[in-house]
This record gives sequence, structure tokens and C-alpha cells, in this order.
Amino acid sequence: METRRIGSLEVSVVGLGCNNFGRRLDFDATSAVVDAALEAGIAFFDTADVYGGTRSEEYLGRALGRRREEVVLATKFGSRIDEQRRGARPEYVHRAVDDSLRRLGTDRIDLYQLHRPDREVPIGETLGALDELVKAGKVREIGCSNFSADQLREAEEARRDGAARFVGVQNEYSLLHREPEQDVLPECERREIAFIPYFPLANGLLTGKYRRGQAAPAGSRLDSGRGERLLTHRNLAVVERLIEFSESRRRTILELAFSWLLRRPAVASVIAGATSPEQARSNAAAAGWDLADGELAEVDSILTHKD
Repeated sequence: METRRIGSLEVSVVGLGCNNFGRRLDFDATSAVVDAALEAGIAFFDTADVYGGTRSEEYLGRALGRRREEVVLATKFGSRIDEQRRGARPEYVHRAVDDSLRRLGTDRIDLYQLHRPDREVPIGETLGALDELVKAGKVREIGCSNFSADQLREAEEARRDGAARFVGVQNEYSLLHREPEQDVLPECERREIAFIPYFPLANGLLTGKYRRGQAAPAGSRLDSGRGERLLTHRNLAVVERLIEFSESRRRTILELAFSWLLRRPAVASVIAGATSPEQARSNAAAAGWDLADGELAEVDSILTHKD
């Protein structure tokens, strides 16, 4: 699989998001997904201390086992686990990384990310603590998630000379959620920050299993009223046109969803979750469509069409 860089880290252009581990998947099912991902060439695994009530990190570490050295391992901190374990205070940063290292069964985290901004803590204080982790060898690179362009600039301005800087930002981005194009992606290109899209399939809407005029598949993520925000008339109409566009080129909408994101210069790796080995393999194989400029223009026309 093709690779790109997040700071000094070389990552596969498709990554595995591990938010299902410990929540929707037990350890055996987690292990099967991890095995399939590795076999398919995925070598970038992204989790968070809060996923699965902290079980995601534990399951991922156990599933990787001795193969830990074959992958780039990313996790996040800062979301609320409980009243004591939350936020980005320097003293908590040190506790959080030690907890994650223990659960993951490793001596270092390749990419350690602040899960969301903490408005109660000056970003310079958090960066100072993260720099200490890098100097201690517990972390190789640092990043952030759910940051705006202004917050990225604030972090860069607050960084001490020579200290570790955010080399990646992980925000929601997909064919149906293009907000990062307004300012975050241009900011990433200016500052050479890698962009890591999450929810690239819009909670499954861009897999092709949700179709206009048909009920959501029973038991799916958007079934039972959970998909009201996404299963709108406009979104479903756009999905139908994207499916038609892809099939006219003997491709799938899944391939389009991954490959379209990877045409953005700042995008390093597309993070997608999987609940089965089949999904992991399909995601890994979906990044090989080299979209021509004319095809990108046609997709943009579909996305901006007024119903």
C-alpha cells in the first residue's frame, strides 16, 4: 500500500480507526479485524483512551502483540473518561500517557493526539507537557483533533523554539462534510501539517448500502432513527449520483470516498473503522483510484448541485 508522512512517521494511506473495539466488538472480533487489516497492508492504527471505556487500547495492544513494531500506533487523550481523567492539564497529560502505554502494552506511542481543545488550559502549557513526553521517549510525534484553523495557529504561536509541534490534525472530512476545505486544509498546507480525515464514509452513508427509497438495513448504524441527520433527501440524492458516477467507471462509491480524499495534498491517511475482517479488507482496497482532474470537477459538480 502507498505510504505518506505525518511528521517523521511513514503511514499507510488507509488507516484503521479503532473506536469499535471494546464497544461493538469483543476481543476475539477485534483480533480478527486487526489480523485482516495487517494482511491487507494497513499499518496505521488509530485509537483513543476513551474508546470502548478504555478497552480499545487494551484490545488493540493484545491483538497486535509482537507485531507492534510493524505498525504506526496512534492514540488520543483529553476526552472525558471520568471526572479525574479528562482535559489537557500538564499533570494529567503525564498520567494519561502512562495509562495508555500500559493498556497498549508498548514503551512508546508513535502519534499522541489531543482529542479536542481544552478551553480551560492554555495550549502552551499542554504543548510543554507533550514536549516533555517526546524528550522522555514516550512519544515520537504529537498531533491534535477537532481543531480549527485559528486553534492550529494559536498552538504554533504558543510553541517554544525547538519544542515539539503538532504534525497532524484529525478532523471530520468526507464527500458529504467539506468544512475543512474552508480554512483548516489550507492552514495545513501552509504549515506542513498532515491532515487525517475521520468519518470518511459519513457513518456508512458513502458505502452504498443506504439507498433512496429504501429503508436503512436492519441493525445498521443509521437504522432505528439514528440516521435522521444524515439520511436526508439531499444526501441520498447526492449518494445516488455518486454511485452512478462511480459505476460508470466500473468503480464503487467506497473507492470514490477514499480516493477523493487522498487527492488532497495535505491528507496523509484516511481513517475508517471496521466491524468485520471483510470491511477492513474492503477499506484497504478502496484507495487505488487515481482520479483525473476532470473527474474531480465532475464530482464537485455533483456535490454542489442544487436539488
